[in-house]
Amino acid sequence: MASSRVRGFLFDMDGVLYRGRRALPGARALLDALDRDGIPFALVTNNSTRTPRQYARVLAAMGMRVPEARIVTSSVGVASYLRATLRRGSRVLLIGEPPFRRVLERAGFIPAWDDVAAVVVGLDRRVTYRKLAKAMAALGRGALFVASNADPVLPTETGLIPGAGSIIAALRYATGRDPVVIGKPKPRLLKEAMGRVGLRPRETAMVGDQISTDIAAGRAAGLFTILVLTGVSTASPRRSGRLRPDLTVRDLRELGRWFAVRQPSARGQPARAKGIR
Repeated sequence: MASSRVRGFLFDMDGVLYRGRRALPGARALLDALDRDGIPFALVTNNSTRTPRQYARVLAAMGMRVPEARIVTSSVGVASYLRATLRRGSRVLLIGEPPFRRVLERAGFIPAWDDVAAVVVGLDRRVTYRKLAKAMAALGRGALFVASNADPVLPTETGLIPGAGSIIAALRYATGRDPVVIGKPKPRLLKEAMGRVGLRPRETAMVGDQISTDIAAGRAAGLFTILVLTGVSTASPRRSGRLRPDLTVRDLRELGRWFAVRQPSARGQPARAKGIR
């Protein structure tokens, strides 16, 4: 996809906009500039441990004001999928944290342990053997199997910890069943986010720090892909295999300069320079 067509952005959050409780270089300035110039953007994350409202508050504390309607989490994606698949009021067994539970409840589903229509798995830092046993039993009886994402690890300020994919792996191994995965690298979240801000794939860039999730999802959805080297990926992607981003930048300051140079092309005028490679 040609970079001259980019008219809006989807951003991953952790490792792109911030790390821990610290905003990353250029994040606030770039989002402010996009807002000021009327450039549509949304945020997309695989992390289900906060609601969109909680994420909006976290970002505001770092000086980034983003309406919660522009924040699409994997739990929001799961709720959308369940609304399209199950009847409102269906019982759902959730392995996940309280914010995930609140998202499902607001969507009209009832968290329960028995007689469930679906087993939903996200990151749960208090997962227990009892939860796994209950989920296994429900899956054995034919319950729908849905996962927020399949990330094997989660980056934190103190290092990597097991991600939702580690929990899914235990259930997959025990039951032989594969879940419907909602989060990246699947394109579902990106499509929902584009719908919220009125963007089409051919005019949208996906900005992320992981080739295996962010860049892969962007490619699957037909987006221009931008890798930022402030998170999981910290070196050139040239050695990372066959999947490569369309553009690589050191941080969002560099992305801001790149977009400022070519922004006139988004308004129907000739671009003045090509992207940084």
